[in-house]
Amino acid sequence: MIIIHAVLKVNPERREQFLAESKTLLSATHAEEGNLSYELYENAGEANSFIMVETWRDAEAVSSHNTSPHFTAFSAKAGEFLAAPLDVKVFSAEQVK
Repeated sequence: MIIIHAVLKVNPERREQFLAESKTLLSATHAEEGNLSYELYENAGEANSFIMVETWRDAEAVSSHNTSPHFTAFSAKAGEFLAAPLDVKVFSAEQVK
């Protein structure tokens, strides 16, 4: 299983655009083969700071997601609403049963 944490610092003036684009991304990603979860959370202590928490079946599912039309469209627009570079951390984990 692959776990990804992507921290996004959003320009307050672009918050609504970011949230609208994120809804489209979330919806399409939930339907992807190999996606176990894909959720966006806002930091309770820091306005306009978000984390995308993703879990994937395997690296192949992540690779497929990274080339999907909805992800590439979101990525192309990210520069319009981010106030700082994206901070992404990738983890590999064995699922506890």
